Amino acid sequence: MSAYLLHLRRRFGAVLYPALYGPQILAFMPAITLAAYWMFGETALLTVAVVVPLLLAFAYVPPAARRPPPSLRDGLTGLSNRSGLCENLDQAIARGADRGTTTACLVITLDDFSQLQERLNPAATDSILQRVADQLALVCRQNDTVARLEDGGFGVALHPMARADLETLIQLSGRIQSAVSEPISLDGRAQYVTASIGFCLASRSPEPNGKSILQSAESAMIEARRSGPGAIRAFSAQMKPLLAERSAQLDEVAAALEQGQIRAWFQPQISTDTGQVTGFEALARWVHPERGIIPPAEFLSALEAGGQLNRLNEVILFQSLTALRRWDQSGMTVPMVGINFAGQDLQNPRIADKLRWELDRFSLTPDRLTVEILETVVTAMENDVVTRNIAEISKLGCGIDLDDFGTGTASIRHLRQFTVNRIKIDRSFVSKVDRDHDQQRMIAALLTMAEQLDIETLAEGVETAGEHAVLAQLGCNHVQGFAVARAMPFEETIGWYARHNRKISAAPKIRNKSK
Repeated sequence: MSAYLLHLRRRFGAVLYPALYGPQILAFMPAITLAAYWMFGETALLTVAVVVPLLLAFAYVPPAARRPPPSLRDGLTGLSNRSGLCENLDQAIARGADRGTTTACLVITLDDFSQLQERLNPAATDSILQRVADQLALVCRQNDTVARLEDGGFGVALHPMARADLETLIQLSGRIQSAVSEPISLDGRAQYVTASIGFCLASRSPEPNGKSILQSAESAMIEARRSGPGAIRAFSAQMKPLLAERSAQLDEVAAALEQGQIRAWFQPQISTDTGQVTGFEALARWVHPERGIIPPAEFLSALEAGGQLNRLNEVILFQSLTALRRWDQSGMTVPMVGINFAGQDLQNPRIADKLRWELDRFSLTPDRLTVEILETVVTAMENDVVTRNIAEISKLGCGIDLDDFGTGTASIRHLRQFTVNRIKIDRSFVSKVDRDHDQQRMIAALLTMAEQLDIETLAEGVETAGEHAVLAQLGCNHVQGFAVARAMPFEETIGWYARHNRKISAAPKIRNKSK
């Protein structure tokens, strides 16, 4: 078929297809053919029966031909992207002003999508997204616009309709949730996903444009996620302050990261045998010019929502390696610094190369850097990319710490598979260990296992001298917590180190039971 004929076919189809290819034509076909027979005879009946299907076939334009242009298209699913969705909403609003119709926007997000990414390999995750995209296309009408947003999110812009009210959107949301919840086959196993949905009617949007409707639907979706998996929420005027507050917070945190307000603070780790400093853990702190020190629990979620976690990791890594060089120059003996790596960081297939380059840049050997990985991340992210990355980091010579040990379900197989050098015993096991015999037995069991596997141990959250003493007696190798020191900015570490060394030089050594 020539390019001109293909163009003509699409132009013809764009006009004729919505009128002919739908339930309305099916309803009238018997009447049309019967009328043709009564009025013109058998020849007319045969003509109608043949011509109408041919018109339908000629007018039909497959979905691939109706895809948005590349600039407005998602690369994975072929659906519209965020810009394309906003453009379609703007067009729907403009049509509605002339024809008395209205539109609405729905935002669908897969519940626990970040955990799915951590647990499955990228190919499996892409398969889930593609299947959800297909299901949405089946549920929505021919002229509705389905778009893929960031991560596990999708958007739907309703084609202008005479009645887009609350009840209609709730029913549509329910149908979408039912379609998304259908089992997805991955390597012969059924994978189930659920979705939370927020929507905004054009009449309730703060501003009459596509961007405002989409942002309002996203605000409703966030409210739905707060209510638990599978929730549905409609945007209301009460959410406007929340929408503005969230947008302002994302902008403020991103600006703080680039302006150097979010920086690495360092908490020392010491040997229970000698009392000497065996390392520092780098912890992110926001030094706000007005509100003072802000802990990570108050800004990490905003950085994650803004896609800034990788940037945060880069900042903390650079500041930590800079600190190591400066400690060396000051005459301090600091064997290593530990940096927390989130599951998102470990999905980067070039992470080991990045660490190698940074270490070379600072002329530091790999054993000076320890990568701390949450136990829950290790148990949830058994895919080829993560396994390979941890193996490459270990092969590079960096230490691997399994953080918050005891809170997840890591097995001995995990400890061996991920070449763990040290386990960090969670604070929940350490608390009151000097007074609680059950805690002592639990810690002793963990320490015995680690000793048999030739893995070092560190107790986190040690807050009292009594906890410190009992942990040393039980055979824990290292401790970290308020009983030793709180996290501090780099400028304070050199003075603290000098004071600590003076203190331990006169103190009696606490010998652990294994010596």
